[in-house]
Amino acid sequence: MEAVCPGRRLVLAGSSMGGWLMLLVALAIPERVAALVGIAAAPDFTDWGIDRAQYALLANGKVLYEDNPYGPEPTPTYPGFWSDGQAQLLLSREIALECPVRLLHGQADPDVPWDVSLRLASALRSADVQTTLIKDGDHRLSRETDIALLVRKVDALLGELSGDLAE
Repeated sequence: MEAVCPGRRLVLAGSSMGGWLMLLVALAIPERVAALVGIAAAPDFTDWGIDRAQYALLANGKVLYEDNPYGPEPTPTYPGFWSDGQAQLLLSREIALECPVRLLHGQADPDVPWDVSLRLASALRSADVQTTLIKDGDHRLSRETDIALLVRKVDALLGELSGDLAE
């Protein structure tokens, strides 16, 4: 990161699993992070995203295959990936980040329940957390209106940070 953005503060963004990764990166380098933007962020999905039978399968070292609504091939979850996720759980404790955070989530999201964004907002230490729920928004939030809303939220956030992002 230092080679790409030397000495600069960063605004990290992540969607779905990328939202969890965004949080983990921010926790690793909090002094470099100016703000976060999560879109249907899915922290801890290896914990809340599976039932007991799937949990047992993965705990016994077996690959879990699930239907993929976005393509013809089933989605595999590998035991190593799952166990690494289990070691990175965040939502059961305070998340020690103090930067501004903007979360967007569709309430018609079939993949990540929208209350995950509310749980995340609650777990974050920052007092500057805004959660926007889009009543008919799906997981991808890829409609023109969804993208326009995201752009407005990011533009407003960048305006608030104007001097904080300079080298």
